[in-house]
Amino acid sequence: MPQRVMIVEDDQHIALLLRYNLEAAGFEVEHHACGSQVERRIGEQPPDLVVLDWMLPGISGIELCRRIRRLEDAAHIPIIILTARTAKGDREFARLVGANDFLTKPFEISEVLMKARGLINA
Repeated sequence: MPQRVMIVEDDQHIALLLRYNLEAAGFEVEHHACGSQVERRIGEQPPDLVVLDWMLPGISGIELCRRIRRLEDAAHIPIIILTARTAKGDREFARLVGANDFLTKPFEISEVLMKARGLINA
């Protein structure tokens, strides 16, 4: 059974790039453009990894990360935060709220794939 990755990204170009490359690497991918349905979907069918944009419409990726960490059956799911934010403390803040890893945009797709494999197989 393929490993499942949930992408939560409002930029359709980035979401398509991620989906295409993750599927080509053998992952099953589910995409959401905002965080409104993510908690419910994780409860129904937990992914093996969440790739989460920091700045989403409505609920922020940071708040969504906090909420995922509070879900009893999902607290263990690895989370990679993607962001255009580059302030010095952003990486530490993302880890503080529960992210396992952090990538700034623009990113190398090879790095996303490497981190995805590493976190899922850890």
